Parts: sequence; C-alpha cells; structure tokens
Amino acid sequence: MNFIALKMLTGDRAKYLGLIFAVAFCTFLLENQTSIFAGILNRTGSQILDVTDADVWVMDAKTEYFEQTKALKDTDLTRVRGVDGVEWAVNLFKATPVARTRAGKFASCILLGLDDATLAGAPRKMLLGSWERLREPDSVVIDKVGYILLFPDEPLELGRELEMNDHRVTIVGMSDASAPFLSFPVVHARYSEAVTFVGRERTQLAYVLVRPQPGISAEQISQRIDAQTGLRARTTDEFRWDCIRYYLKNTGIPVNFGITITIALIVGTVVAGQTFYLFTIENLKQFGALKAIGVTNWRLIGMVLLQAFTVGVMGFSLGTGMAAAFFEMTLRLIATRGLILMWQNVVLTDGCILLVVVIASLLSIRRVVVLEAATVFRG
Repeated sequence: MNFIALKMLTGDRAKYLGLIFAVAFCTFLLENQTSIFAGILNRTGSQILDVTDADVWVMDAKTEYFEQTKALKDTDLTRVRGVDGVEWAVNLFKATPVARTRAGKFASCILLGLDDATLAGAPRKMLLGSWERLREPDSVVIDKVGYILLFPDEPLELGRELEMNDHRVTIVGMSDASAPFLSFPVVHARYSEAVTFVGRERTQLAYVLVRPQPGISAEQISQRIDAQTGLRARTTDEFRWDCIRYYLKNTGIPVNFGITITIALIVGTVVAGQTFYLFTIENLKQFGALKAIGVTNWRLIGMVLLQAFTVGVMGFSLGTGMAAAFFEMTLRLIATRGLILMWQNVVLTDGCILLVVVIASLLSIRRVVVLEAATVFRG
C-alpha cells in the first residue's frame, strides 16, 4: 500500500513538484527571516559579548541598554572596587564621535576607551597589530569592517591616520570586533586618550567592568553592588538580554519580521493545503477502488499521511538547503556579516512545517474517510 501511495503521489509530476516547492518556499522564508531576526537582535549586544575579561557591567540605575549611557562619577569606580568580593573593576568609556580620513571620507564610530593599565574590555581577536600598541600616543585600533568603510578599495595596512574631532590619531591595530547593531566602525583607544577625542566633560565614565573573586558568582557580586552602591549591576548575559528586550519593545523590528513570518506560514499552509487537497480529490476514484477491495479507513489515512509527510520532508530539506546557501553567500558581506542559519531556527521551522503538513493532511483525510466505495462504480 505504501508503494501505491507514493506512485499516486508522483503520478502527476506538475502537482508533485508544486507541492514540494510550496513547502520549500515556506521553509526558506521562515528560516531566512527568523535567522536574520535573531541575528539582528544579537547584534544589539555584540559589543557586550566582545568583552570577555569581565563578568559584570555596572552602570547608572536608569540605563536600559548599551547605547543609552549616563555618565557615572569617577568616585563610583572606587565605590565598586570597595564592594566585598570584587577581584578587580576598571573603567570603560563610550562615545560616538565622527572619524574622518585625509581623503574626506567620514563616518560616525563607536569609540570605546579601555582602562589604561590593563586594556581590559577589548575583543581578543586581532587581525593586524597588537593591543599593546595602544599604549603609543594618539593611537587607535579599528575593526576590519570599519576600516573598509573609511578606506574603501584600499589594502589593509596599519599606520593610516584619522581625524577624530580635530584630533589626529594613527591606526596601530585592526580587530575582528563583532558587527554592531548600526553599521558604525568600532574603534578602541586608551581611556585617557578616548575622553580627549570627544572633549572633556565633568563626568565621562560610561561603565565599570567587574570581575568577581574566585568562588563568587557574577549574580552574587551584581546583587552586592546594587545593594551597596545604588548603581545598576548586570551580568554580561543579563545586560545582553536587556538590550534585546529594549529593541523588541521600542522598535518596529518584531512587527516587520513578524508580518513576513506570518505571511510565509499562511502562504505555505494555503498553497500546500489547497494543492494537496486538489490532488486528493483527483485521486478519489483510486481511494474508492481501494476501499472497494477491502482496504480500511485507517490504512487509507496512513497512505494520505505518508504522501503528506513525504512532500513535507522533501520540501523542508530543499528549503533548508536554499536557506543555508543564502547565508553562506552573504556571510562575508559587510551588511550581513555574522548572520547565520541558527539550528534553533531550523528546529522551530521544522515544527511549523509539521503543522502545515498536518493541516494539509486533515483537509484531505476527511474526504477519504467519508468516501463511499460505490463511488468508483458510478457513471
């Protein structure tokens, strides 16, 4: 019976391929859009994840996400260091000055000022140069993509100069910083120099990076800092999720992607369901003949489900392959770098496609079950 079911399925090649491509298109859209959505949200905390030295971020009590900073007092750093269980705490400066090349090309950049003594808070992976060269006067490290944006079609090399708010600086290193939410160059400098690039203000300390002593968890030290200083302390993971929740709540990103994902589900369900239903209607005589020779309803239901799941598996595999090929082709482009096909999205899409297949099957199964065997002998 299974062989007969598959022969019925593949008998009309046009409808058979149409079913597969309907499911494949639905799969591709779901995996593509959900992976891009997750990747963009992950970018909101990319500079947080780049800091591997510290486990806790300390900020003003009203700060909600990374881009929103209210400067702390310099004495707040000392207060955090005085909390029991803190192994070390260092300052981190953040600003968005404009960087300009000699050729006149300019761009707003994310400037991060690292602790002068330890350089803690820098991404570990360097492509050219070294972090130690930041100790040279008027020096910065820029990420590779930022370099390409400022020096398009030019070779990667150190020693080039940038003007940053009337300060001339030299590029002494090139990092592999994670892609930020906005396509700004990511520039690192020493704290003492970074503050001069944007002009002196009364308070300029954006964050305090903290590592707890061995045996004390990041959550424990966060609670102690909250209680003793009145500042807001968040673990790296908590702060990253704060950023994601902020963008989900205050931007149109989830609505835009949600509409596309919903349309993909509706189109996949309607097209696949209707095509499979019409396929079943056209084969009612064959199902009636099988009923007439004694095949039970349960066996016929099994045949319909086999046909539906065969189409589902082939369409899902084809769609996943298309999505994987898309991300492989766009992985190294500047705008889409770091966006990948996540296994969680593949699993989620698998569940959605299973739902589509079940709905399409139910529409067809009902006609088969209520079919009278005598139908095949009429007319």
